[in-house]
Amino acid sequence: MTVKVIGLIELTDQASFEQYRSQVGRTMEQYKGQIAHRGVVTEVFWNELACQPFSAFVELHFPNREDAHAWASSPEYQSLVAVRNQAMKLTLFGVAI
Repeated sequence: MTVKVIGLIELTDQASFEQYRSQVGRTMEQYKGQIAHRGVVTEVFWNELACQPFSAFVELHFPNREDAHAWASSPEYQSLVAVRNQAMKLTLFGVAI
């Protein structure tokens, strides 16, 4: 079952974000993942869950849940977490299709 991983992003440091963005794709390729979509949020129509503000999003695709988990906990991705934390606040969740 294909898994989409959705990230809600609030950018905090553009230079760190560019550094992170230039490297994250390579970490996903090793775990059969790909970046399907990236974009900016133009407006929020409802926020009944009182989510923290976010200005951008990313949609990742993995063949299955195991590959998504393997990528998220991989040493390759974990080596980017410090840069990611400088670049943004992130909520990341999986959706089964």
